[in-house]
Amino acid sequence: MLTAPEPDVPSWTFLTNHAHVLIAISRNADARQRDIAYAVGITVGAVQRIIQDLEDGGYLETERIGRRNRYRVIADKPLRHPLEDEHSVEDLIASVAQ
Repeated sequence: MLTAPEPDVPSWTFLTNHAHVLIAISRNADARQRDIAYAVGITVGAVQRIIQDLEDGGYLETERIGRRNRYRVIADKPLRHPLEDEHSVEDLIASVAQ
C-alpha cells in the first residue's frame, strides 16, 4: 500500500494541536479525519480525541452524513486560556486565514 509522505512539521509550533485541528476543519468542514491528521501532522487517533474534546467543550458540532462527517465550528465561543479569553474562535481563525 502506497502512503502519502508526512507533512514537514516543525518540532514545535505556537499553536496547539487542538487549534490546528479546529483551523483545518474551518478550512474544510467535510474533511476526513485522515486528511485532518495529515494536515496537522498527528495520528488519526489523536484527531478523534481532539474532535471529541472540541465537541465536549462546545467548540465543534459533528453531523453524520452517510459514511462521512460534516463539522461545524462554533465561531463565537471564547478561547479557553485566561490570556486569550477575550478573543473568540473566529478571531483565531481569522488571524491565520489564508
